[in-house]
This record gives sequence, structure tokens and C-alpha cells, in this order.
Amino acid sequence: MATALRLGVIGYGHRIHGLIKGSFSEVEPDLRLVGVVDPNERGARARIGDLGARTAEEVRFYDDVAALLREARPDAIAIGTRCNLHTPYAMELAQAGLPLFLEKPVAISMEQAIALERAYENAAAPVVVSFPLRVSPLCELARGYVADGAVGDAVHVSAVNYVPYGTVYWEQPYRDYDITGGLFLQKATHDLDYLMYLLGQPITRVAAMATRGRVFGGAKPAGLWCSGCDETATCPESPQNRRRNGSGGDLNDHACVFSVDSGSGPRSNEDCSSALLEFADGSHGVYTQVFYARRDAAWRGATVSGYRGTVRFDWYAGELQRIRHHAPFSAVERVSGGASHHGGDLELARNFFAVVRSGAASRTPIETGIQSAYACLAARASTDSGAFEQVRQVGRPLHRGAA
Repeated sequence: MATALRLGVIGYGHRIHGLIKGSFSEVEPDLRLVGVVDPNERGARARIGDLGARTAEEVRFYDDVAALLREARPDAIAIGTRCNLHTPYAMELAQAGLPLFLEKPVAISMEQAIALERAYENAAAPVVVSFPLRVSPLCELARGYVADGAVGDAVHVSAVNYVPYGTVYWEQPYRDYDITGGLFLQKATHDLDYLMYLLGQPITRVAAMATRGRVFGGAKPAGLWCSGCDETATCPESPQNRRRNGSGGDLNDHACVFSVDSGSGPRSNEDCSSALLEFADGSHGVYTQVFYARRDAAWRGATVSGYRGTVRFDWYAGELQRIRHHAPFSAVERVSGGASHHGGDLELARNFFAVVRSGAASRTPIETGIQSAYACLAARASTDSGAFEQVRQVGRPLHRGAA
């Protein structure tokens, strides 16, 4: 019988807690949380208590990574800090030799991304980057069809992400640009990664646009919460109106999404943004993300097309459509279940613990996280420059315009 794995966590936030309670424990029922590094010990302990009295009693908190490694003796580490800290902690662990589960984005600036790439050039630690979409069953099915020639040579791809929970990026700490690096890095890093995976090649050039301040952000006072506002009866974002309309978001008292501290100007989250993408073989695609969509407007997926056919899928609808261009046949396949991140989190958990237990290859190695960050950084730069930006490639020098 296999011994229980010992997991250390750096940054015990809601995302890591959800994984440990859900997919991680499903794959490793005897998983032991043995040590945590988190300055907000009170908040972390409150979440850990949800794992049961035994776990809450045995877990220990440490001031730094060195103490965690030395005293807790974990078999693997998970990093779930705020986004701006992913890089420095991952760099600190590069030579530790322990399998690492690293939340995305792996970096929020070009300086961080380059430093991370250099740190892992000869690193001893295998990494599983938190990219559940590329390993989700629906994406894997689509990639299989594309790889088997269902569309012929893939000439074009279009992808969309209409986010029905987008207010989170204005009413929670995600609105802090210095922490997240903006929504290309915070959100599109998933999507650009799976698009490169679908087509089997990197994005080499990007042109992008972003619209800010047309929906969220605004002139309401800094620090305003719904409980202190006199417009809750009419505001569609008040808790009572969200409940009445079934429009989602935080149904409790929350920070105002129309306040000045929700961000303004280029260093703020965008209401929506789009990117024109060029791939290594000269094919191209488009990607659009929208953060004010609600309810049944939710839509996330892609369409890949070539001369022979079209393959399209939508995670929210849970289905894939394959169309033959030169034969009278079309087919629709539907995926079962409603697991976290459309089943991708469970697949990532299986892969992570296979890496830990048997040295299996990571399905989302550190290179994928860095390459996606480079593409997202180029898109972000393009929204400022108004020009096409070259995308730095992992293992190659920075091209002009990608900084």
C-alpha cells in the first residue's frame, strides 16, 4: 500500500484550497497537508479547518520556504500565492528537486518571465503548471481530431471567452493590476496556452486591443462597499439585485465595481479585449475575452478550420461539433459531468501525483507556462503600442517589440 504523500503549500488561498479539498483529495485520498507558508495565517487556517479536524491540528505554519522544506519534509509543493509572487517562489524552489504545482500566470512581467526561464534552464524540480483547459477532455478530443487531420492543415482558429463571473476582477483583489498584471495574464494565459496546444505550435506575433472603463470602474468613492451606498435599490450589482436577477457574482456585501479604486487607465483591467494571433507556420487566429457577460451568455471555446473540415467546441455547452467540408456528414459529441474547470483540474491532479509518485512527465511543464506568459505580455504590450508585437520564444532571445 502506498504511503500518504506529504504536501507543502506556499500561499494557501481559495484556489489551492479548492484543489486540495476537491481534485487532489479525489486522486490522493490520504494526502497530508504538512506545512504552509502564508502571512495571513488566520485566513489560511479558516480554510484548512474545512479539511477536517485532523488536518487542521497537524498542519504547521512556517515563516519561509527554507523552514518549510527543512522541518515539514514535504514530498511536493504547491504554489498558490498572489500572482506577482508566483515567479519568486518558483525560482526559490527551482533547485529543491521537489515536484511543484504552480498556479498561473507563472509571471506577470517580462523581467519575471525571463528570470523564471533562466532559473529553470537546469532545474531539478519537475513542474505542473495550472493549465486545466489544455488537459480537459473536450480540448483533448478536439486536439485529437485536429492531429488526425479532421480539418486538414489548420489554417485558422478563433476562440472566445465570455466570462459570466467577470465582476470578480473588479470587486476582489484581482482588480489590483500590480498583483495580476492585467487580464491577458490573469485570464487569457489559459486560452493562449490551449490554442498553441491545439495547433501544435507557438504564437509568434500578436496585435491586440483593450476597452477599459466603459462598463466597470468609474467615479464612485474609493473604498465604497454596497453596505455604504445609497443606490443599492437600483444598482444591478447590489447583492439583492444580483440575487433577484440571478446574475451571479458575490451575493454578499462587496466592494463597488464602479469605484475609482476598481482601476482606471492602461494599468487597469479591461471590460473586454481581443488579439490577432500569428502562429509559427503562418496560420493565424483571433481571440476575444469579455468580462461583463452574464448567465446564458457564458461561452468559452474555439473553432479550428482547414480546407477539409471544421472542429468547434464550447466548454459551457459541453459539446464538440465536427463538420466534413467535402462529405455530407456532421457530428456532435457531448461530454458528461460538470467537474472543476470542465474536468481539467482532475486531469491535472492525476498528472501531478503521477509526477510525484512515479516520475511521469508533466503534461503542462514550466515551458508551457512561460511561453503563454510571453504571448500574453506581447498582447498586453500591443494594447499600449497599437502595433504588432513579436512574441519571445522559450530558449530564444527577445525579439524587437516584445518587451
